[in-house]
Amino acid sequence: MADTVAATGAAAAIGTTGVSRFAGILKSLRRSPAGFIGFVLVALLVLISAIGPFFTPEVAPNVKEILLPAGTPGHLLGTDNEGKDVLIQMISGGRTVIFVGFVAAAISTTIAIVLGSLAAYLGGWVDSVVVTMADVFLTVPQIVLLAVLGAFFKLDSPVLLALLVGGLSWPVLTRAVRAQVFSLKEREFVEAARLLDLGTPRVVFVEILPNMASFILMNFMIGVTNAIYQLVGLYLLGLAPLTGSNWGIMLNRAWIAGAIFNDNSLAWILSPIVAIILLLLGLVMMTRSLEEILNPRLRDR
Repeated sequence: MADTVAATGAAAAIGTTGVSRFAGILKSLRRSPAGFIGFVLVALLVLISAIGPFFTPEVAPNVKEILLPAGTPGHLLGTDNEGKDVLIQMISGGRTVIFVGFVAAAISTTIAIVLGSLAAYLGGWVDSVVVTMADVFLTVPQIVLLAVLGAFFKLDSPVLLALLVGGLSWPVLTRAVRAQVFSLKEREFVEAARLLDLGTPRVVFVEILPNMASFILMNFMIGVTNAIYQLVGLYLLGLAPLTGSNWGIMLNRAWIAGAIFNDNSLAWILSPIVAIILLLLGLVMMTRSLEEILNPRLRDR
């Protein structure tokens, strides 16, 4: 009986803590109107891209409805040069871009955190190897390297694209993390952890990195925006397979078809541009609120 009561009390405490934390997050988001607007923008775009395709019909060519202007009955954003509805393509086209952006940023951020923190904490030959690797990668322009790799490999998988973009985007953040860890590893709490012989993994990933949470988050958001730019650039230049439908492919096809010179097809080329701008703007604005949540000094103001 006592065990049952204790278990029930623990569960209630955990539930209360979870609710309180969620309420605190919402309160912090509301404190920054710009950040909250950014959160809403990103959430809407992710939600529409994730579940929207399940509620839209299959888009198919229709020679009788080629290049209809925006506002045409039944085609809110008009049609493209194959008679396909632009709005349906917009709804289904964000999934790949958002997936690759976030996964690539997660990959590059993870690599940068591991390499940068270990290089700064361990020093010696580890630091030399990591810094040399980062310098080598930084000397080669990423878009050029992506173009070369795109010419040799068939980049027809979003996972492969995310691995490629993320695997090439870690050097800048690695050097930034390394500099941060250099300053943090001399603090008293790190010295105490060393004296307690907690081990390198515990000191680096439990004692040091949580103090860089807001810094890492901001750089993760920057990584998402950079990954989306690189992905859309690959599609725009025709270096990734133009199969399926996403915002980058829409831009490529609209540009090749000269949509920018035709008043009836302006919505075709501007729609993916506006969607990408709103997504990136929302990410940048949302970072402000998330920084308040993770940074106690800002949260207590």
